[in-house]
Amino acid sequence: MPLTIINSFASWVLKQRIHQIELFLKYPNEVQEELLMHLIAAAKDTDMGRDLEFSSIKSYATFAQRIPIVTYEDIHPLIERTRNGEQNLFWGTPIKWFAKSSGTTNAKSKFIPVSSSALEDCHYKGSKDLLCLYLNNNENSELFKGKSLRLGGSSQIHENNNTFFGDLSAILIENMPIWAEFSSTPSSKISLMSEWESKMAAIINETKKENVTSFAGVPSWMLVLMNRMLEETGKTNLLELWPNLEVYFHGGVNFEPYREQYHKIIPKKEFKYYEIYNASEGFFAIQDLNYSSDLLLMLDYGIFYEFIAMDTFDTPNPKVVCLADVELFKNYAIVITTNSGLWRYLIGDTVRFTSLSPYRIRVTGRTKHHINVFGEELMVENTDQAIAHACKMTQTQVVDYTVAPVFMEGKQKGAHEWMIEFKKPPECIPTFQKILDTTLQSLNSDYEAKRHNNMTLNPLVIHIARENLFYDWLKERDKLGGQHKIPRLSNQRAYLEQLQDMQNK
Repeated sequence: MPLTIINSFASWVLKQRIHQIELFLKYPNEVQEELLMHLIAAAKDTDMGRDLEFSSIKSYATFAQRIPIVTYEDIHPLIERTRNGEQNLFWGTPIKWFAKSSGTTNAKSKFIPVSSSALEDCHYKGSKDLLCLYLNNNENSELFKGKSLRLGGSSQIHENNNTFFGDLSAILIENMPIWAEFSSTPSSKISLMSEWESKMAAIINETKKENVTSFAGVPSWMLVLMNRMLEETGKTNLLELWPNLEVYFHGGVNFEPYREQYHKIIPKKEFKYYEIYNASEGFFAIQDLNYSSDLLLMLDYGIFYEFIAMDTFDTPNPKVVCLADVELFKNYAIVITTNSGLWRYLIGDTVRFTSLSPYRIRVTGRTKHHINVFGEELMVENTDQAIAHACKMTQTQVVDYTVAPVFMEGKQKGAHEWMIEFKKPPECIPTFQKILDTTLQSLNSDYEAKRHNNMTLNPLVIHIARENLFYDWLKERDKLGGQHKIPRLSNQRAYLEQLQDMQNK
């Protein structure tokens, strides 16, 4: 079949989905309520369903009253039993796949259940919807005349008692539909390579000869690959290698600290950037407009959403609301109930709503990855925006950073201590430091109040990291590639002190 016919057919199929998306845009809360009842019905005969009498739950109020909010530690025993062969514990169909996720901070692995329903109706559906929305907004796209360069995790699939586990990206590649394999590069064999350095070399060797029209992956790791690609090929920008590039689909970390660096290696004004928000637990939101920073919450992926207002998160009675009751511009922790049998599961991410019709969000950080030692409530969204602005104002480029508190001792006031690795350092660190601090105050009124006249917080402190410090930290912990990253904000000093120890060796 000629490539043009395949491309035309793929575009037509994807665009049909727009009508279904319009349904949940028009009736968002009704779609969510119906989905919740469907999930409860699908699991009513499981061990959990019988114990909690799912068959008598007829409303959201009863559901919220009867089922507790849980973390991974709470459900770990049930997941381990399923991994060891037991089924029908918390979901009505067999679960054979588990996405291994060590999280950002510790070495203890999590094994997130991934049902066949979640694969088809959430993860793959999200990938197709991403293309659908992009094509709907860009009718003259020639996306399918080339291939998408994908950069996933570095773990292979492993078997355990007739169940399987690996990085989510490895699971998706292992179960990938033929149409997706046809339109992607590198090959599955290379994509599933475990050793990061060898994998990068293999990706470069295979993809530099392809007609790449898009790429997809985490901005920090993709930038490493793209810079290595330019070094290997001797090109000055990616358009010299792939002249038909038109879009980068990205997620995993905030894009802002890297935006200017991408503009330099892809000097094309009409080039598009499309953000997604997904995780091992599910595919949640997609940028649905060109040149937007807001993500459309996808409401028909088998995920029911609840939200905890962050100003009540650590209190004895946190305020939990369903989608219909969220407010604009408040920070919320996300709670999900899914078609993989996660019931009222706290995933650890925080978001704020930028629109209620339709429901659009921005990811603001992690429930554990913020700094609130002095009442400053500093979020990753704040620091990412501030460092991006400071870089733009001083013509600098950042590779990575982390921030920790300097605790008060005696009469000494507190502060925030930064470790920043620059690709292109500022000519004047004090100037960069002042812009960063001033921008943070403009973005966060709590931080501004604590910084006023150095009342609680002294000016922030910056240490310049040696080249590859963050890379070496991750490599030492076998966390290269994928969505692995050092926490950017922490209420304790462990990560910063580990980096300082490596810096001084």
